[in-house]
Amino acid sequence: MSGTLLNLILQIIGGAIGGNAAGGAMKNATLGAAGNTVAGAIGGIAGTSILGSLIPALAGGTTDIGAMAGQLVGGGVTGAIVTAVVGMIMANMKR
Repeated sequence: MSGTLLNLILQIIGGAIGGNAAGGAMKNATLGAAGNTVAGAIGGIAGTSILGSLIPALAGGTTDIGAMAGQLVGGGVTGAIVTAVVGMIMANMKR
C-alpha cells in the first residue's frame, strides 16, 4: 500500500471519529450518525491537506509512525471542526 493511500485512509478514519465525537458533544446541532461521519470524513481529508501545506511535518508521504499519527490526529481535529460548523449552520437554518 502506498504512503499516499495510507495517509488518505488515516485522514478519513480520523475525520469520521472526530465528526462523531463533535456530533455527540453537541446534542442540539448533531447531523445524525451518518451525517456526522460524512462531514467528519470530508473535513478530515480537506483539513489535513490544508494543515499539511501549512505544517510540512504533517504532510506525511512516508509510513513512519509520527507521520501516520499526525494524519490521524489532524483528520480528527479538522473533522470535528467541520462537523461542528455544519451542525451549527443546519441548526440555525431549522429555526
